[in-house]
Amino acid sequence: MKKLCIIGLSLFLAMPAYAERVKDLASIQGVRSNQLVGYGLVAGLDGTGDQTTQTPFTVQSIVNMLGQLGVNVPATTTSNLQLKNVAAVMVTTNLPSFARPGQQLDINVSSLGNAKSLRGGTLLMTPLKGADGQVYAMAQGNVLISGAGASSSGSSIHINQLNAGLVPSGATVERSVPASVGQGDFVNLELNQTDFTTATRLVNAVNRSFGPNTAVALDGRQIRVNAPADVNQRVAFISRMENLQVAPGEDIARVILNARTGSIVMNKEVVLDTVAVAHGGLSVVISSEPLVSQPNALANGDTTVSSQAQIEVKDKKGELVMLRAGATLGEVVKALNAVGATPEDLLAILQAMKAAGALKAELEVI
Repeated sequence: MKKLCIIGLSLFLAMPAYAERVKDLASIQGVRSNQLVGYGLVAGLDGTGDQTTQTPFTVQSIVNMLGQLGVNVPATTTSNLQLKNVAAVMVTTNLPSFARPGQQLDINVSSLGNAKSLRGGTLLMTPLKGADGQVYAMAQGNVLISGAGASSSGSSIHINQLNAGLVPSGATVERSVPASVGQGDFVNLELNQTDFTTATRLVNAVNRSFGPNTAVALDGRQIRVNAPADVNQRVAFISRMENLQVAPGEDIARVILNARTGSIVMNKEVVLDTVAVAHGGLSVVISSEPLVSQPNALANGDTTVSSQAQIEVKDKKGELVMLRAGATLGEVVKALNAVGATPEDLLAILQAMKAAGALKAELEVI
């Protein structure tokens, strides 16, 4: 009995700390969504539509739409149209895999011209096309705007975005995209991230569950799996397979630097070798104070304006910080903040650490 307990404990300790489902690590090749886009008009706005003098394509769209509905607009009046309750918009959505005609889709509506707000507007019938130019859905409905705004006497206030909104269930699928689950006797899995360790562990998990040689890793991303030929059995097979638990490979140590915002994000794998960091800076401050000379009331002089400039140079004393080998993320941030490093300074410091070979991580600047 004690021997069994020891074996069970050793197996428990050997198990990975966490595991994820196959469906969270990989996707079925060929099962994907497709982007749809369309150009349309939003009508019924309360004077917040496009200024037609600056957006001629809105007027052209209105004339074309009225012509298709049997309303002829004389060419002499086209240039004089001053409509403020219509806006040209782009309509976008995603066509999910296995979508069938009649299925409802949510759509996003975004202003294309200079409309002030789309609140209260109605999207008129708009065809949505795929990359092949074919129409796959038709969109129409009332636009929901989460923002609000008001203006008076030259002052205005806006809360959230007024020129983009959502039409829930605003599109109806008219054409489906042919899709098949797998090719012949195989189903191909594609990992979300290329990793040979994860691919090997996923293959082992599938083979343990369904038998040897069921899955074969073709490379670090693609895995070929033998699947039943019958459609119903294949769906049940995939359902069981995608719920298997697999321990993913360890993350690659990575540091993400956003040069525009100064944001720095590191994962838990980032460590350092022993390194010394010196931080200092030289700043020059130039200020100008205007001086106004006003003559007496009875004098014939002129008012003169001059400026007095002051220049101040500040040399911040550099400080040397020692970071020991194997320092964690918290220790790195704490040490760098201790010397007064700003996010902009951290960008330069981390780049210098990478160049010196002390930063054991991939450095990515976005």
